[in-house]
Amino acid sequence: MKILVVCGNGLGSSFIMELIVKKALIELGKVAEVTHTDLASAKGEKADIYIGADDIVNQLPEERGHIVSIVNMMSISEIKLKLKPLL
Repeated sequence: MKILVVCGNGLGSSFIMELIVKKALIELGKVAEVTHTDLASAKGEKADIYIGADDIVNQLPEERGHIVSIVNMMSISEIKLKLKPLL
Protein backbone atom coordinates (compact mmCIF):
# COMPACT_ATOMS: atom_id res chain seq x y z
CA MET A 1 0.00 0.00 0.00
CA LYS A 2 1.23 3.47 -0.90
CA ILE A 3 0.18 6.67 0.87
CA LEU A 4 1.06 9.98 -0.75
CA VAL A 5 1.04 13.11 1.43
CA VAL A 6 0.26 16.15 -0.72
CA CYS A 7 0.74 19.87 -0.17
CA GLY A 8 0.94 22.92 -2.39
CA ASN A 9 4.70 22.94 -2.82
CA GLY A 10 5.68 19.46 -1.62
CA LEU A 11 8.21 20.78 0.86
CA GLY A 12 7.87 21.52 4.57
CA SER A 13 4.28 20.84 5.51
CA SER A 14 3.99 17.61 3.53
CA PHE A 15 7.29 16.35 4.96
CA ILE A 16 6.13 17.03 8.53
CA MET A 17 2.80 15.39 7.79
CA GLU A 18 4.60 12.38 6.26
CA LEU A 19 6.38 11.86 9.58
CA ILE A 20 3.09 12.12 11.49
CA VAL A 21 1.38 9.66 9.12
CA LYS A 22 4.24 7.20 9.66
CA LYS A 23 3.84 7.55 13.44
CA ALA A 24 0.07 7.03 13.13
CA LEU A 25 0.67 3.85 11.11
CA ILE A 26 3.02 2.52 13.78
CA GLU A 27 0.39 3.19 16.45
CA LEU A 28 -2.21 1.39 14.29
CA GLY A 29 0.17 -1.54 13.77
CA LYS A 30 0.04 -1.08 9.98
CA VAL A 31 2.75 -0.90 7.35
CA ALA A 32 2.64 1.25 4.22
CA GLU A 33 4.99 3.15 1.96
CA VAL A 34 4.59 6.86 2.76
CA THR A 35 6.05 9.66 0.66
CA HIS A 36 5.29 13.34 0.12
CA THR A 37 4.99 15.54 -2.94
CA ASP A 38 3.43 18.69 -4.37
CA LEU A 39 -0.05 18.84 -5.90
CA ALA A 40 1.11 19.01 -9.53
CA SER A 41 3.30 15.91 -9.15
CA ALA A 42 0.58 14.07 -7.20
CA LYS A 43 -1.76 14.34 -10.19
CA GLY A 44 0.61 12.09 -12.12
CA GLU A 45 1.66 9.73 -9.33
CA LYS A 46 -0.31 6.60 -8.44
CA ALA A 47 -1.05 5.89 -4.77
CA ASP A 48 -3.68 3.98 -2.84
CA ILE A 49 -4.34 6.91 -0.50
CA TYR A 50 -3.75 10.62 -0.99
CA ILE A 51 -3.76 12.66 2.20
CA GLY A 52 -3.47 16.38 2.83
CA ALA A 53 -5.32 19.60 3.60
CA ASP A 54 -8.86 19.80 2.24
CA ASP A 55 -8.16 22.64 -0.22
CA ILE A 56 -5.24 20.71 -1.73
CA VAL A 57 -6.34 17.07 -1.97
CA ASN A 58 -9.80 17.93 -3.23
CA GLN A 59 -8.12 19.19 -6.41
CA LEU A 60 -7.10 15.60 -7.20
CA PRO A 61 -9.35 13.48 -9.44
CA GLU A 62 -11.36 11.03 -7.32
CA GLU A 63 -10.49 8.07 -9.54
CA ARG A 64 -6.84 8.38 -8.46
CA GLY A 65 -7.44 6.57 -5.17
CA HIS A 66 -8.84 7.26 -1.73
CA ILE A 67 -8.63 10.96 -0.92
CA VAL A 68 -8.34 11.86 2.76
CA SER A 69 -8.64 15.48 3.79
CA ILE A 70 -7.15 16.52 7.12
CA VAL A 71 -8.19 19.56 9.16
CA ASN A 72 -5.29 19.48 11.65
CA MET A 73 -2.18 18.04 10.02
CA MET A 74 -0.47 17.77 13.41
CA SER A 75 -3.24 15.57 14.88
CA ILE A 76 -2.19 11.93 15.02
CA SER A 77 -5.64 11.03 16.34
CA GLU A 78 -7.40 12.63 13.34
CA ILE A 79 -5.04 10.93 10.91
CA LYS A 80 -5.53 7.54 12.60
CA LEU A 81 -9.31 7.99 12.62
CA LYS A 82 -9.43 8.78 8.89
CA LEU A 83 -6.84 6.21 7.75
CA LYS A 84 -7.97 3.23 9.84
CA PRO A 85 -11.00 2.29 7.69
CA LEU A 86 -8.86 2.43 4.53
CA LEU A 87 -6.01 0.19 5.72
